[in-house]
Order: sequence, then structure tokens, then C-alpha cells
Amino acid sequence: MTSSFLPAAGRQQHSRRNTELFLLCLAAVPVLLLYALYVLNANAEVTPSTLGLPLALFAAFAVAHVAIRWLAPAADPAILPIVFTLSGIGITFLTRLAPTLAVSQVVWLFLSVAVMVAVLFVVKNLDGLTQYKYTLGFIGIVLLLLPMLIGTEKGGSKLWIYIGGFGFQPGEFAKIFIVLFLAFYLAGNREALSVSMRSFGPFKLPRLRMLMPVFVMWGISLLLVVFEKDLGSALLFFVFFVIMLYVSTGRVSYVIVSLLLLAIGGVACYYLFSHVQTRVNIWLDPWKDASGGGYQIVQSLYSLADGGLVGTGIGKGLATIIPVVESDFIFSAIGEEMGLLGASGVLILFLLLCVRGFATAARAKSDSSAFAAVGLTCALCFQAFLIVGGVTKFLPLTGVTLPFMSQGGTSLLASFVIVGLLLRAGDEGTGQETEMASNPGNPEDRLGSKIAFPGRLAAAGTHAADVVRGSHARGHFGLQTPESGVLGRVALGKRLTNLVTVFAVLFAALIANLTYVQQIDASRVQNLPTNNHTIAKSAYVERGAIITSDGVTLAESVEQADGTYLRSYPQGTLARHTVGYISTQYGTTGVEASMNETLTGHADYSTWKGALYSMAGVEQSGSTVALTINSKIQEAAENALDGYTGAIVVLDPKTGAVLAKASNPTYSVDDLDSIISSGTGGQLLDRSTQALYSPGSTFKAITLAAALDTGTANLTDVYDASPAIQIGGAEISNYGYYDYGAPTLKEALALSSNTVFAQVGSEVGASTLVRYADAFGYGQALGQDFSCVTSLMPDPAEMTEWETAWAACGQPVGQHASPAGPQTTIMQNAVVAQTIANGGVTMNPYVVDHILSPEGTTTSTTTARSLGQAISADTASQLKEAMLGVVDHGTGQRAQITGTQVAGKTGTAQVENGNINSFFIGFAPYDNPTLVISVCVEGQGEDVEGFAASLAGQVLASSLNVQSSGSDT
Repeated sequence: MTSSFLPAAGRQQHSRRNTELFLLCLAAVPVLLLYALYVLNANAEVTPSTLGLPLALFAAFAVAHVAIRWLAPAADPAILPIVFTLSGIGITFLTRLAPTLAVSQVVWLFLSVAVMVAVLFVVKNLDGLTQYKYTLGFIGIVLLLLPMLIGTEKGGSKLWIYIGGFGFQPGEFAKIFIVLFLAFYLAGNREALSVSMRSFGPFKLPRLRMLMPVFVMWGISLLLVVFEKDLGSALLFFVFFVIMLYVSTGRVSYVIVSLLLLAIGGVACYYLFSHVQTRVNIWLDPWKDASGGGYQIVQSLYSLADGGLVGTGIGKGLATIIPVVESDFIFSAIGEEMGLLGASGVLILFLLLCVRGFATAARAKSDSSAFAAVGLTCALCFQAFLIVGGVTKFLPLTGVTLPFMSQGGTSLLASFVIVGLLLRAGDEGTGQETEMASNPGNPEDRLGSKIAFPGRLAAAGTHAADVVRGSHARGHFGLQTPESGVLGRVALGKRLTNLVTVFAVLFAALIANLTYVQQIDASRVQNLPTNNHTIAKSAYVERGAIITSDGVTLAESVEQADGTYLRSYPQGTLARHTVGYISTQYGTTGVEASMNETLTGHADYSTWKGALYSMAGVEQSGSTVALTINSKIQEAAENALDGYTGAIVVLDPKTGAVLAKASNPTYSVDDLDSIISSGTGGQLLDRSTQALYSPGSTFKAITLAAALDTGTANLTDVYDASPAIQIGGAEISNYGYYDYGAPTLKEALALSSNTVFAQVGSEVGASTLVRYADAFGYGQALGQDFSCVTSLMPDPAEMTEWETAWAACGQPVGQHASPAGPQTTIMQNAVVAQTIANGGVTMNPYVVDHILSPEGTTTSTTTARSLGQAISADTASQLKEAMLGVVDHGTGQRAQITGTQVAGKTGTAQVENGNINSFFIGFAPYDNPTLVISVCVEGQGEDVEGFAASLAGQVLASSLNVQSSGSDT
């Protein structure tokens, strides 16, 4: 070493530390500004006292900077400022989200900074730890697996160990010990690992014995998944091991084999372990169980969608609704309140930390230090990638913490230990004079028995002779391979460059996904009926009322003392499934959901005043929604269902307006918490529109319509109604094996003979039967302004003759790709009866009659819409005649009303456990129908045969009285 070199090295170190100080001061600006915004939002004055926390944090990092000047003067100058910025943002959001937890986190943060300095003081040289590599590895494995034996499950993963009242996650420290072990192991075996390959044609694969470390890490990862239910740590440990293996050997084959093992393990765990399957399914479709397993990720997406480009402002978001937001989901809060720009800035900081970590590896004095720097950097940055990918639905949620930002003392302390080790690795790099003893057989020996070179990334293709000039060289080796000596350093530089590119792509993908969530898809997510964030924000808007056609208020908003509005339902459970509910926790359903924009007064351009307010963004009262439902008819339907499980729909046959829509059991809004938490939710199911049933013999109305309309049969045709017949090589039988003799087709409908209608269905054929079912509404979503499950028919090309015969009787049978059918909703059955009563014209049902502005002016009225002419008027007339006989003297006599002729069709369908469901469709009065009804009564262990017809008669009688009294105005 020449004396003239020392001043240059000293100047370089001094310059690095000055740069670090400048960057620290620069980073203090956004940290202080962010905390000041939090203080302002908390209605406090910005003073040195209220800014005490970020100022104290800056002071702590300034002290750390001074210590680094003494302990690691040549360390990377950007790492400490980056960590300070991330920590400052994290502690600000933690103070805002969970003030009580923030107190202990602040203590942990200052302790962690002190421990980082202590690491620099204790660890003078990373190479000095190599003699303890197996001890480090053993400690790491023990810490990693210890929770399997004495751990406590928390949040679905068994990661915590409690000693008294103190709890910690040993896995956070295990990754440090394992990284150091792997770094030292790979440094000693990199050349053997790189040359121990076997050729398979054009491919070179590692020998089996050299793959043992890969298999060991693979096995450990699987143990974590199976016994600790820790997907995050398992993936993290395996990935940084593969990365270190690639960096040390340069063999892509190791990466390929590792990825194959990862894929095999992932698929096996998915099919073998329910907790893995649940986590993946929630990732694929969190909306499917938005109130259960998918609740956290759904709430995270709601928050991110609200953030937009610049955020809602510090303290103005609703991220506190997200469970444990201060830990796993703190990035969601950052995205909501700092917006896409702020959240992207955080990701860029992690990417910069990654770049500086890999630059440290490139400058490191030895292979041991270089590989340690790579592993430690990956442990931080890939962990950040995992958790951000999880909370933004880019990856399955893993439950790891966001380094430096999430609440958790163990994670914070481990992250700062890693920073201390990175700074130590950087201090041993360029600028420190080191000599490398060359092996006698080394081609570079011609340059001298002792050579020195600067340890920096060399450009691709650089010759050794061009690199071996300078003050820094290293490498002691016995094998002469491309990994040896100076050429090995050049190769390492190329790999680190590739690795930087890979991480840049990963974080770019996160930002792209974040842009989609916060910009492109944000509007859709904000307008989802289940979005409780949108609902909560509308609490200060007077939501419009929901009223019946006869003026009864079903829902209204009542102003509270704090200026917010509370939703009230004056009629209790009346029309509950139709009206729905609005909840900040569970979202909205029913009319509350479908008419949300109208009820909240958004984008009202119906009047000049409303248009002006809408363009100006001024909040205004919502409009009133007037339903087609008549309160007295609705009450009659609900009273009829009392004590039964089932549904009733009453329609206006000419327009399709829904006069009543009842489902039982029903629920009270006050009971939502207990119902949803119980996991049953049967009361929440609207059986009139959201449940599919086998229609039984009510489907014979469609079969008869197809036969009459196509001329395949006439009402006067005589059929064999034996107890059982053979069609398509299998039996078709009458209910109860009754023998109905030889009735006409009209009488067969009254008697509901399966054997007759099986013959009719066989004559009509599968294609025609399905075509007519579709004409009546099957295969399409019914409802102009409400959702309804689509009623189903099979693909006629897949239907056998025997299946067609049973389908004509209303019994879904058969096994094929298309669904067994027919399967119907009660609303669909009502539309079948409506079509027949309306001369063959099918009307699309609706529940909203008109909209009233806050001033009481009608702003819009629903127009009745036809779905087409399903059958001719003549066919409809013949069907009415045949259905009159069903009620007059057939299976539907219980639906009779004194003084009024009722036409209809009964149905009985066998379901699981030997139970039966009872159905009825019909209309009245026969001559000029004003009411159409569809009824279902589920058996549930009791004989309900004919009950549906009886309930239909009750409801029709009450409804006709309501109409005749003129109360349906």
C-alpha cells in the first residue's frame, strides 16, 4: 500500500458520509411534512412539540450516521437515508392507524436503530463469521422450525412464541442466520457447484448430489407450509436461497430445477392442505366470500380504489376498517391516503434499497460478504414484493410484514440487523486495500504473484487484464473455472446486473398492478353494492326513501345529532329481501344496492338545479324510489308463508310489474351481525329470485305450450296414462304410480299425468322443448332492475330421449356437460304464468315504478318491456282453458276462490332426503287476469303436497280484495 493512496481513500470515505448526511436531511423533508399533515388532520397545531416524534427519529438516525462515520466509513451512503424514509412513513401511518400500538413501535424503532449500530460495533468483518457457518445454520433452522413445536397460532399461521407476556417471531431472525450460513457455504463451494454438471443432450443439469441443498430448502419450505401454515416465509426462504445459488454459480439450470420443485410443491400443497387451497381461492376470487375469508383483501381493494392518483389525504381514509391494517395491510392505508403517486414512491424506495444492496454485493471484499449482501437484500426486498403483491391482489396473500413499516417489534429489529450487516459488507468494499494471492496455475499469474484490482461491476466482455489494475482484488481458489479469480468477479457482476433487472421488473409489475387497481378499475370497485367504504362516505348524505306503490315507507334516513344519517326501516321486515339493506360492514343488497346512485343523489341531471349541483360536486339529498309492490298484497304473501320455507311472487300480467315478492325465512336488519357471523345465512337468501328449483309439473305448462303451438298435439288428443311406461329404454312413472286410464291431453294436465307428458315431450323433441323454454325466459337474466338467477335447460344435443321425457314433466335428470334441467326460479315460474295470462307475450318483470326528486317531482318512470311473443294468442287461450280445469276439478282445487275463477298448474318435485317441494302457478280472474302468482313451499321433512295451491288461493283472494277496494293506486 502506498502512502499516497490513503488520502484518496480517506477522501472517498468522507465524501460517502457527506452524501449520506445530505440524503438524510433531504429525506427528513417528506417525513416531517407527512407527519405534519397527520397532526393537522388530528386538529392539532403544528409545533416542534407535536412534531417531536419525527424530529426524534431524525436525531436517532443522525446519531447512527455519526457512528457509521466511525465504524463503517466506506459503507454505502444511500441505504441509511432510504431506511429512514421508509421508517418515518411507517411510524406516521402506524400512529394514525393504531395510536396505542404506535407507542411500543416507537420504542422498538429506536431500539432497532441502536441495535443496527451495535451490529457494526460487534461485527468487524463478515469473513470472521465464516468459521461459525454451521453453527449459524443450525441456529437458523432451529429458530425456523421452533414454532412447529411450541408456537402459538395467530391470524391463521403458527409463527409466534410467547414467553410470559412477551411474544416474538423467531422466523424473522432465522432468515438472517440462514442467509449467512448459505452465503458462507456457497462461497466455499461455488466453483464445485458450478462445474459439477452432467450433459443431457444440449442441456446441462446439476448432479444429484449437488442438488441436495436445493432439496433441503425445498423440504424446509414445505414443512413451514404444512405445520406452521406460513406460506410467506416458505416462499421467501426458498426464493432467496435460489437467488443466492444462481448468483454464486451462474447456473440457470439450478433456477429451473428449483422452479420445478416450487411448482410441484405448490400444486401438491394446494390439493392436500385446505389452508393453502383457501388462501389461493381467496386470491382468485375474494368477492365470492367478501364478508368471510375474502374480507381483508376486499377491504384493501376498497381502500386502494378510494386512493386514486393523489390519495384522500393523511387521516381521511377508511383503512381502519381493514382488520390488522397496522400490520399486514399498512400498504393499503398508504395507497389510500397517499394515492398512486405516494404508494409508487414507497415501492421505488424499496427498489432503490434493492439496487444499493446489490451494489454493496458488487463492492464486497469477499465472496462471503458478496453473497451475504445478496441474500440479506433479497430477504428485505422480496419480502416487500410479497406483501405488497398480496394486499393489491397481484399475488396470494402471504401474511409477511412490510419491512420498516408494518407494526411488529420482531420484524423491525430483524430488518435493522440486516441493514447493519449490509453496511458492514459495504464498508469492506472498494476503497479498502486488499491483496489476492494467485494460484500458481492461474493464467493471470503472468501479471504477478500478487495482484490487486478494484471490486466493482465489470462490463460484459471485459478481459481480465483490463480489470486487474487497481487497489482491490480478492479470491482464493483451487479449481480453475469461469468462477475463479478475476473472471469470477466479472461473472458475478453480470449476474448482479441481471438480478437488478429482475427486481426492477418485479416492482414495475407491482406499480402497473397498482395503477390498474387505483385508476383503471377504481370506479367499478367504488360502485360495487358491497363497498362499505362508499356507503360510509355517504353517511353525511340524506339517502332517499323507498316507498310502496300505495305510499307506505319501507326505508328512510333519519338525521343524527352529529349530522350523519341513519337508515331506518319503519315497516320492519316487510319486503325485506326486495328492499335489502345498507351496512358499512356488509355492503348493500336489494333496491338499496341496485338504486344506490339514485338514492344517494349522485349524478342527478333530471333538473337544472340537480345538474348544476352534480357538475359542481355538491352533495344533495337522494331521490325517492317508488316500488311497484303493493304493501297489502306483500303483507298477504308474507302472512301466507309464515311458518313455511319458500317464496311467493305476484305480478301484473299485462306489464310484468312485481306486486309482491316474498321469501321466508326472512330477517331483520338488526340481526345481520348474528346471522352473518353464524355462517348460515339462510334467512338472507331471496328464494324468489336467487334459488333454483326443480319445477315439477308446473313445467308441463311449457311442454303443453310447445305441443299446441307447433301443432304436435291438440287438447282433445287421447293418451295412454298408465302408471308407468318405457321411453328411451327406461321407465317413466306417474306420481304414486296412479293409473289415469286414457284421458284427453286437456284432462291429463288437470290430472298431471307424467306418462302422458313424457310422451308429449318425446313427440315435441328436445330442441323444440328447450327453444320454447327459452322463449318463456329460461337461459336469460330476468328483471329490468333486480338480479335473478338464470333458469336452466340442458343443451338439447346432449339430451337422451328418456331425459327429454322427464324434462317435459319438470324433472331434471341426466349427466352431461350442460346443466340438468329444467331448473327454475320462482320468478321464472311467475313469468310462465304471466305469458299465458297475457296472450302469449312475455314481459320482463320490474320492481321500481318511478323516481321522485327531493322536491317530489317524478323524474323517471319504468316502461314495461316485452321479451317477445313466446306463443301465439290462440295457444295461450287453449292453455288458459286447460289450466282452468286444473283448479276447477284437478290437482289445484285448493286454489279455488269463491265467486272468482282461477286457472293454474300444480307441481310436486322430489328433492334430497325423500322430501318434496310443492309449487303452483296461476292467474285470476280467468276471463280478464289482473293477478299472476307463483308459489313454492319447501318440504323440509313434512308432507307439503298441495300446500302451494292452498297458499296461492289465500293470496289471490286477499289481492283481489285489495284491487277491488281501489287501494292499489
